[in-house]
This record gives sequence, structure tokens and C-alpha cells, in this order.
Amino acid sequence: MSSDFIVQVGHHQLQLLKGDITAITVDAIVNAANSQLAGGGGVDGAIHRTGGPEIMAELHVVRSRIGYCETGSAVVTGAGRLPAKYVFHAVGPIYRDGNHGEAATLQSCYTTCLKLAAEHEVKTISFPSISTGVYGYPVEEAAAIAVRVTAEWLREHSGPVRVIKLVQFSDRDHEIYRRFAQKLRDGFATGTHS
Repeated sequence: MSSDFIVQVGHHQLQLLKGDITAITVDAIVNAANSQLAGGGGVDGAIHRTGGPEIMAELHVVRSRIGYCETGSAVVTGAGRLPAKYVFHAVGPIYRDGNHGEAATLQSCYTTCLKLAAEHEVKTISFPSISTGVYGYPVEEAAAIAVRVTAEWLREHSGPVRVIKLVQFSDRDHEIYRRFAQKLRDGFATGTHS
């Protein structure tokens, strides 16, 4: 699976891809997990099916230690049979109406995972569209946050993360992400990015 759209940020890249996040070779894959770290549907279910029971076994150890994962935060496990070293299980917000801190919490998912990536010397990381499935976050708003936060991270941090891949499952979501990434790339070209 090749990158469909690339935004060059200095020596780093923000890549957009459409497809199956479990098939992409990276150092770390982000899972859209629930706070109980108990597996589920969507991306969470796909990661556990493809990665195998080792991931859930590690999560059981994590749960026995911390109980649950707070919304906006993430925990780390190995990647089982996935083509990665780590899975960062991030708990996104359930969307209510946009007035209950959802944007800040979603942003925290991305920054927390990128901090974990730096701590674990991760060079490549892939993110799904966090919270846009059963948690109901509007894709337009989620895409704007994902593109902005990841590009800012690459611009502001020189350390190990070199490539961030934002992976969308549907054509519709991919087009929405591309629109925001195109605005960002155009802004870099004209020096007007904010």
C-alpha cells in the first residue's frame, strides 16, 4: 500500500493512505481503543483479529495494573502478528455535541501517542481516524484535528518520528482528510500555514 498523499514537513512526512491499517508496516500502529481496553469492533476488532491473542494478553496485564485507560490517553503493548513493533491503544472521546471538551481530548490522543512514539524511538507511526466510528465524532472535525496536530508535531519536534501515516478506511473519509492536508500543503508552499 503506497501513500496516496504526502505533505513534506522539513525532513519528515505526513502521509495519507486509504486502506487497512493492519496491513501497513510501521514501527507503531495506533488502535482506537475503549477505556476498558477490552477490545471491540471497528479498528479495535481488526487489530486484535490480525495481531492475535498476544495483544489482549498484554492488555490484561495493563488492566490489572491500572484498571482502565483515561479518555485522551494511551497505553502501549507489543504488536503480536501485526507488521509493527508496538500498538498504542488510544482512547478517543465519545462525541456529544462538540461543547464538552471533545476537540481537546481528541488532540490529546494524537499528542500522547506521538510522545510515546518518541519515548520508544519510533520512526514510523500509523493512526486510524480516532473516534469517528461508533464514538460518533464528525469526520470533518476529526480530520482537521488529526492533520493539524500531526503536522505541528513534525514541525516542532526533530526527534525520532520521521513519518506519520493517517489511514482512512473509506473513500469518503479519505477525501475529507485529503482536503485538509491539501490546505496544509498549500499553506507550506506559500508560507501561510498557521
